Amino acid sequence: MKSRIFMLAACLLGFVAANAGTGGPGDGKKDELNGVVVHSESKKPLKDVSITAYLVSKKEKVVVTDEVGNFAFDELKPGVYKFVFEKAGFKKITKEKVVIKTDEAFQLNIEMIESAGFELMPSPFHFTGV
Repeated sequence: MKSRIFMLAACLLGFVAANAGTGGPGDGKKDELNGVVVHSESKKPLKDVSITAYLVSKKEKVVVTDEVGNFAFDELKPGVYKFVFEKAGFKKITKEKVVIKTDEAFQLNIEMIESAGFELMPSPFHFTGV
């Protein structure tokens, strides 16, 4: 039993040592958020989606997805953010209360739904009971 615990500890220590400084969180890129935006039905990546980061109702940064739907925010100030995803022909998506911490990476994957083009609203000129 003791030898199993020792082997487990040795493997864990080896894993930590092997991954030190190899591009993980805390490697100099701090306070980052990244992810992928895809079409909700086809699951294909969406390019040119505009993502705006708000910290306490103040716009901090705007990024746009690349050809394969990837996006990344680097060096965000620690805090609670709201992220707004927008693309013509798709419904706007808002993700609130996303906590960004110092020296931690955060993954946020989004599925966007196509909008119907326009929504029917009742006419203000429609009178009932006349």
